[in-house]
Amino acid sequence: MLLLRAADHRLGLTAAVDRVLADPRAADRIHHPQLSLLRQRIYGICQGYEDLNDHATLRADPAIQTAVEREVALGSSATLCRLENRADRAAAVAIHEVLVEQFIASFEEPPEELVLDFDATDDPLHGAQEGRFFHGYYRHYCFLPLYVFCGEQLLVAYLRRSNLDAAKHAWAILALLVKRLRQAWPAVRIIFRGDSGFCRWKMLAWCERHDVGYIVGIARNTCLVEEIAVHLQGAERLHEHLGETIRWFTECRYAAATWDHSRRVIAKIEHMAKGSNPRFVVTNLAGEPEALYKQRYCARGEMENRIKEQQLGLFADRTSCHSWWANQFRLLLSSLAYVLFEAIRRLALAGTELARAQAGTIRLKLLKIGAVVLTNTRRIRLLLPSAYPYQELFRIAAARLSAG
Repeated sequence: MLLLRAADHRLGLTAAVDRVLADPRAADRIHHPQLSLLRQRIYGICQGYEDLNDHATLRADPAIQTAVEREVALGSSATLCRLENRADRAAAVAIHEVLVEQFIASFEEPPEELVLDFDATDDPLHGAQEGRFFHGYYRHYCFLPLYVFCGEQLLVAYLRRSNLDAAKHAWAILALLVKRLRQAWPAVRIIFRGDSGFCRWKMLAWCERHDVGYIVGIARNTCLVEEIAVHLQGAERLHEHLGETIRWFTECRYAAATWDHSRRVIAKIEHMAKGSNPRFVVTNLAGEPEALYKQRYCARGEMENRIKEQQLGLFADRTSCHSWWANQFRLLLSSLAYVLFEAIRRLALAGTELARAQAGTIRLKLLKIGAVVLTNTRRIRLLLPSAYPYQELFRIAAARLSAG
């Protein structure tokens, strides 16, 4: 809890969220300020307590009370439930603005280039939530949230229904992000990256008109395969001769019937023991085909690790509220918890053995530590165990977070 509190104070994260969220409660009847409720819920998620009923016990825990900066029992699960259920569209927009501003503030100098990774994932449902639909690809009832990352930093966690196109609203979100980022850094180069679910020619044309680079997967089809048929046949013959996987890269010009003009498509030619496995990406970036595919496009796989981290380690899939906006709010609470972990990694653990650790590992080694909490009218002391094996790492992380 100490490191979470220090990271939050360093960023001013929960305080910023509290400022942009309306609190309709009568001021003279409030026992639990909105800021303390936000901290209680977000710190709880960071510590592995994903359910509201966990707070029936946590509200009396002296460590979380210290972190939240309250000396009395914290909000009950019912109070936290009311916080979630008063969320609306305006709250979701405001929190996303905080996420983007946090991202901008994390740079000491203007960046030369930003790569915005877009991806969707399934959020399985097990009840009768608003906006619940069956998804044919995933074969279950789910939501289809859209995530946007830049490196390891989260910019967007946008809940969507699963009866939509995977690219739905991605164009509008990209336009808003480009506008704000260029307000902050007029000279920054922005690149849009996504899988074939985001290959929509109108979106690519918008990128071309607004000087935004793109490298996006494109689904295999008969026309594309015919364009590289000679290369595929050559790879098959070489595989039969050498008995090993053959892989090389080429490029061509391609336009679907609905496109406004042809675009550059990079093709990965691959033949393995199981047969041919060609892959394609469309791009307006300059460079050699192999370098663009391996170094530019394949790097988007790191974003999938970040989504898994948030889904599995920070419980972004706990969208079990009935109302739509309450579930969007829960997704954003998980996102704010992720921002705290990313800040601990970036600011406190750089160059250490946990510099690349995921949230679960950081929680296990640095956050879930038994301690004795001693309080009196003058101060609060937390006594950590002398046998704790990561004492030096904890000292380093605490000192770096406090230095800001």
